[in-house]
Amino acid sequence: MIGPDGKTYSVPANYASKSKLVDGDALKLTIADDGTFVYKQIGPVERRRAIGKLIRDPETDEFVVQAGAKNYKLLRASITYFKAVEGDEIVVLLPQNAESKWAAVENIIKGGVPADYVLDEHVNKEPAEVDDPLLPVTA
Repeated sequence: MIGPDGKTYSVPANYASKSKLVDGDALKLTIADDGTFVYKQIGPVERRRAIGKLIRDPETDEFVVQAGAKNYKLLRASITYFKAVEGDEIVVLLPQNAESKWAAVENIIKGGVPADYVLDEHVNKEPAEVDDPLLPVTA
């Protein structure tokens, strides 16, 4: 996180994973008198979903999701929380209107999704507007 003072603040991986943060989200940081950092997501950016396969990057040996022709970095906290294993299909969140090297894990799909499932039709709709209950938007 880059604060209004230009300083960089580390966001705990568990918070970023649980909150499904993506590049461009606005956060508020409160530093308590005892030095405790309290983060709060105050402005999520519009998101899009992608489905990819969990693989290990051959150069870094870190987990990434291969979605289309691009690989996205993932937080290890997300991978361990969902108990994902290499080869799993993963639904990730990405910024709608920006490029990113990172993706937020939304869910793991065991057994895959139907080949004709069109994911982008469901992006940024209210849950009541989503016909397919597989991936309702909860942004």
